[in-house]
Amino acid sequence: MSGFERSETDEFARGARALVVYPELPGRASVGPESRLAEAEGLALAIGLNVVRKKHYRVRSPRAVTLLGGGQVEEIAEMGRELEADLLIVDASLTAIQQRNLEERTGLKTIDRTGLILEIFGERAATAEGRLQVELAHLDYQAGRLVRSWTHLERQRGGFGFLGGPGETQIEADRRMIRDRMARLRRELEEVKRTRSLHRARRKRAPWPVIALVGYTNAGKSTLFNKLTRATVLAEDMLFATLDPTMRQIALPGVEKAILSDTVGFVSDLPTQLIAAFRATLEEVISADIVVHVRDISHPETDAQRDDVLQILRDLGVIDDADAGNQPRMVELWNKMDLLEGDRLDELTGISRRDDTVLMISAETGEGVDVFKAHLSALIAKGNDVRTVKLRADDGAALAWLHGRGTVTHQIVDGETVSVDVSLSRQLWGQFEKQFTQLEA
Repeated sequence: MSGFERSETDEFARGARALVVYPELPGRASVGPESRLAEAEGLALAIGLNVVRKKHYRVRSPRAVTLLGGGQVEEIAEMGRELEADLLIVDASLTAIQQRNLEERTGLKTIDRTGLILEIFGERAATAEGRLQVELAHLDYQAGRLVRSWTHLERQRGGFGFLGGPGETQIEADRRMIRDRMARLRRELEEVKRTRSLHRARRKRAPWPVIALVGYTNAGKSTLFNKLTRATVLAEDMLFATLDPTMRQIALPGVEKAILSDTVGFVSDLPTQLIAAFRATLEEVISADIVVHVRDISHPETDAQRDDVLQILRDLGVIDDADAGNQPRMVELWNKMDLLEGDRLDELTGISRRDDTVLMISAETGEGVDVFKAHLSALIAKGNDVRTVKLRADDGAALAWLHGRGTVTHQIVDGETVSVDVSLSRQLWGQFEKQFTQLEA
């Protein structure tokens, strides 16, 4: 972070006592209040805060001054004094004025949902690219909050030499510094984007399909990623356990090589600053051949979570409802079936068997993973060409190559020759023709 930045939670160490409040605004709820409060608590725990109480308020008419009603604000202030809280987390977007007024009226340091998510991302970013993206999003968020965040803004700084008038106010100087820093960050991220484009173009030239895992945070993407690739990506029961994207080779039946990408988990009301800042990272999803939407099917709000993920994918341009044929193939994966039981398990298993667009697995136990891998192979094979190849019967290298990289559907040995019906991608057919000699039909 740059020198003029100020972290929202820098006054509090891990373990600070926090109140979590969810104001349910008219017509804006995508998930129920209980699930929303549980998610907000999970976000607070992810940054090491100690949630001493969480409460849901129904807000019929949002106040421009405090968002919440006057009586609600007084109740929060009383709770804060009673529980000796340090911090108020409002699970909604607050304006700078609302944030400042809530602090004054409750006596509690206040952050909103966007500020909290930015703090988590700032702590978790492990790569240089991730840190650039987080800092850009943080500056974008802070640019409109200088009035609240700085206490020295009434000062003025004198001009240069004898011609300097009253000079620019400190707030103007800070805003200019933020604008300059954001411009530099965007240039650096543009370089990252170009590098990614080169890598992506290189992969496109190679015969390796790219499969991207997306889904709501804590849906089990990283656990599945580790199961499929034998990697050791952090996979914990914690929101935003994965932040920076990870790509690994994956072995699929009948496929020489494929690339699997694990991405950051989504949440409802993902801050617009993060959608914009992380577009470079999520372009791996945009350019993927197959997008696997991993869902926590055991979660009580799984349908609402699905809707939130699909809306973010639309915002990113991954899904275009008007151009369904020109976008990555989608697979919906119902994860955590090991947490289901009884009638619910029977019901969802029956739906999965009847609907070939839905697969059901447990990434934790491995149940259903082999079926999922076979389904990915079948999807990849749909774009393949099926040809009949005639070879010498003793050309073991060519036969092994075809069996190892393609799908052999038929093989006939006739004396010293063998005819093989095999499905391969166009790129692999090009490789085969360069390496091996076929007999004339």
